[in-house]
Amino acid sequence: MEEFLKDIIPFSTTVMGTGALLLASFSSLFSVVNPITAMPVFMSLTEGDSDKEKSRTARKASIYMFFVLILFLLAGTYILSFFGISLPGIRIAGGLVIMRAGFSMLNPDTGGRKLSDEDKEAAKEKTDVSFSPLAMPLLSGPGSIAVVIGFGSQASGIVDYIINGVAVFLVALLAWGILRVAPWLNKIIGKSGMTVITRMMGFIALAIGVQFVINGIAKFYGIG
Repeated sequence: MEEFLKDIIPFSTTVMGTGALLLASFSSLFSVVNPITAMPVFMSLTEGDSDKEKSRTARKASIYMFFVLILFLLAGTYILSFFGISLPGIRIAGGLVIMRAGFSMLNPDTGGRKLSDEDKEAAKEKTDVSFSPLAMPLLSGPGSIAVVIGFGSQASGIVDYIINGVAVFLVALLAWGILRVAPWLNKIIGKSGMTVITRMMGFIALAIGVQFVINGIAKFYGIG
């Protein structure tokens, strides 16, 4: 774990190899997105739908998630810079958001829910829940958006953007697969298993958030 945390500062091929960057980007983003925690909400919102409709909803939600995260990967840094926010500020703010998400995931029974009961009830009235609330905020919420903005702020060239884009695609693909087999997977994992996985992902997300903050502070003071 120590070597991994050293490697992810920064997310760039100038420091890491192509394979290492892809692995670090994928694991970091997946731990924050954590589509496993979206399974109960997905099953609740698609209850009564046919298998074909559930498959279409899962596919559309994953596609929407991919495009949302790609948008922020490519343009997030520039959008925030437009408002006069420096790159170190972006990294520190993103790290704090990820840390908050990580703390919530460490306590899934209390503060770890990405969707309130009121939001769930409102979503049940919609004919299509693939974009909201599945794609946003469940799969591409503030934490995952902060992660990809962090990727963009640390990219040193087009190759880094391509590798990070591939990582986003792989996470979206895996999210689709998990939602597609949600009923079967939920029976195997169970509630206690999901709690354990969520807490593990929360710890990783918390560590990533801390590293983003450290990287932002180091960049601000010109350290390293």
